[in-house]
Amino acid sequence: MNNTTDNTRAHRGTIFVEDAEVISQETHAGDQYVLWVHAPQCAAHAHAGMFAHITCDPALPMRRPLSIMRVARDQGWVQFLYKVVGQGTRLLATRRPGDRLSLLGPIGKPFSPDPERPRALLLGGGVGIPPMVFLADQLRHQRATTALAILGSEIPFPFATRPSRILVSGMPPGVIATMPLLEDWGVAARLTSGQGYAGCHDGFVTDLARHWLDSLTPTQRGEVQIFGCGPEPMLAATAALAREYGLPCQIALEEYMACAVGGCAGCTVAVHTEEGVAMKRVCVDGPVFEADSIYPG
Repeated sequence: MNNTTDNTRAHRGTIFVEDAEVISQETHAGDQYVLWVHAPQCAAHAHAGMFAHITCDPALPMRRPLSIMRVARDQGWVQFLYKVVGQGTRLLATRRPGDRLSLLGPIGKPFSPDPERPRALLLGGGVGIPPMVFLADQLRHQRATTALAILGSEIPFPFATRPSRILVSGMPPGVIATMPLLEDWGVAARLTSGQGYAGCHDGFVTDLARHWLDSLTPTQRGEVQIFGCGPEPMLAATAALAREYGLPCQIALEEYMACAVGGCAGCTVAVHTEEGVAMKRVCVDGPVFEADSIYPG
């Protein structure tokens, strides 16, 4: 039996098919949407970094993968943030409360925070923001871990920004904009963009991360672990940043996929291992990988 078969079977019994009911859908600038659905099995078993495969419309047979942003296990709801980029997400944006969507999930390997590194640096860009929000939600319940989220977007953020009251070392003057949800959770966050949005850092998430890392003592820096999700250039820069500072880093990849359960191998990526380069499936072997296995430098 090969490893592909072993890994696929490992997910049996952990992925559920649900007739999810749309609870609500918010519209935001830049063709962005926040979708809530009632999917109790997915909500009960999801962890940060995992995703769901959703049927966007009965007329469109191919599902679309969406990263999970939040869950409420006791209430059974799952929340997604997505941007309209094609026919599937355009149809999904027309769904209204009470509509039903076939949901397959939760899928994939989640982030694995190291309890020996209690300072978590979360970097999210664009539609890579949702896994960072989910991870921040998980980490805020771990008293020994503190998190800093740096989120970037080149279109308006899908939330109303506000000045943060949480002090963060190393921030350039005037960089005070935050995500209200994270602020309310007590999680430090700062925002970046090249569009001149008020209170945001003018640059990339990795630029602002460098300011913070340089403000730490060597001992403090040794307690940092990095997590990232976003467009490919951002992930490559995140891996390079982690390598420069000698820090462990996990990244969540986003990839087009057909089945999303490991059968079609249509979402494979080259992963560098001790035995050499291996082709791994983003859906079930990921979507979370060690950054240096994807971008070895």
